[in-house]
Amino acid sequence: QVQLVESGGGLVQTGGSLRLSCAASGRTFSSYTMGWFRQAPGKEREIVAAIRWSDSFTYYRNSVKGRFTISRDNAKNTVYLQMNSLKPEDTAVYYCAADPVGSGKYDYWGQGTQVTVSS
Repeated sequence: QVQLVESGGGLVQTGGSLRLSCAASGRTFSSYTMGWFRQAPGKEREIVAAIRWSDSFTYYRNSVKGRFTISRDNAKNTVYLQMNSLKPEDTAVYYCAADPVGSGKYDYWGQGTQVTVSS
């Protein structure tokens, strides 16, 4: 069974930085696509960024391009989301998720970590 454990959330001022980590266990992830999602109060969950484990191909939603960077560490089976120049609208619960075959369907989810950006 795949387990995903996020860490690194917190409270930061506008313009600050945070790095989220997602430790993955339970499988070999070479075929997986890993994604970071977020959900703000009263809003639908949205994808923030994704990375294909095999070749590090990445995707970013437009609103975070140039500010967020997704990366992975094979040796640690960990995916990171480096968030710079944070804005109040980035405030949300951030979730790590895993798509086993790159189909766009994320079958496994972490518990979420709160990111709050104060103005």
